[in-house]
Amino acid sequence: MGDLAHPEEFRAGLRDWLARVLPTLPDPPSPDDWPGRRAYDTAWQRMLHDAGYARLHWSASPVHRLILLEETERAGAPYVGANFVGLLHAGPTIAAEGTDAQRERWLEPILRGDEIWCQGFSEPGAGSDLASLRTRAVRDGDSYTVTGSKIWTSHAEIADWCELLVRTDPGAPRHRGISWLAMPMDAPGVTVRPLRTLAGSTEFAEVFLDGVRIPVANRIGAENDGWRVTMVTLSFERGTAFAGEIVACRRTLDELADAARANGRWVEPGIRRGLGRLAAHFTALWRLVQANVAEAERTGGVPGTGGSVVKLRYAHARQELFDLAALVLGDDALDLDHPWVPARLSSLAYTIAAGTSQIQRNIIAERILGLPKGG
Repeated sequence: MGDLAHPEEFRAGLRDWLARVLPTLPDPPSPDDWPGRRAYDTAWQRMLHDAGYARLHWSASPVHRLILLEETERAGAPYVGANFVGLLHAGPTIAAEGTDAQRERWLEPILRGDEIWCQGFSEPGAGSDLASLRTRAVRDGDSYTVTGSKIWTSHAEIADWCELLVRTDPGAPRHRGISWLAMPMDAPGVTVRPLRTLAGSTEFAEVFLDGVRIPVANRIGAENDGWRVTMVTLSFERGTAFAGEIVACRRTLDELADAARANGRWVEPGIRRGLGRLAAHFTALWRLVQANVAEAERTGGVPGTGGSVVKLRYAHARQELFDLAALVLGDDALDLDHPWVPARLSSLAYTIAAGTSQIQRNIIAERILGLPKGG
């Protein structure tokens, strides 16, 4: 693409490209067909890459990056899907914290859609209290031997790589002695067991690690500096990873309004009031995302604590959106085949994923408002 065009010219060109290519896409696979979903999602990512748009995830101005998110969501383009950890978490972290060799090895395959990543952070005894993780990595020459388990690992069964947190110094204070490793999912000793969610899907898994050997060269950042690197990952997860979803929710609001008009629920004042209130909330959230991305651009590319504000409000606004969808649907709110119904069930997880709402409130209180830590 060369130098990026003026934002409005860029928007017009992107709209034209989307209008031409989206009608050529095949129908998406069944939600339970994970190999098919991987192939579908990565094919779309390759199209973005070949058209020159994929690199905008990390290396463009914030204005162009947000235009990409806005226009792809408004056009109903495929979501990043199975590639979301690589594109939105691991890739930005490696771009910010990795060596030149690590960037060369991993970033281009992520942008092309050649390699899928999953996240190995949470453990059965270390979810919101992530610093309690116990998965152990013992250094042996040029590699680590890793033993432990992870849970809630999205798309682990189709992933090529895992961003993995391990304890490399069990004698250090718990926020120290942690390292961030890139683990190949086909390494001997890795076992993946899918978990079925309330909505019936299996995008999460348990991952068991039994003497898995990972090269030291796969460590991002210094040994025992993994907590700081993890905060970089979580900054991207909270600060920018939800941007596309916010745009998608604004589109869902329009669809809800149309559905309410069609089925007669529009006459109910509570429905109209809820739609108007949520429209204001999602507009404000989008403005916050724009402000956070612009701030990150000024301060080195890593989103700041403002991402916790976005994540906190978005998690609850999403639940409110799909609770309202249930009111619009009426009896159909019990039909799992309607896309809004599993979306409503999955919305319950958003107050937990990427740090619980309680964690976000603590971050906002301490790091933004300057309040003292609780006893």
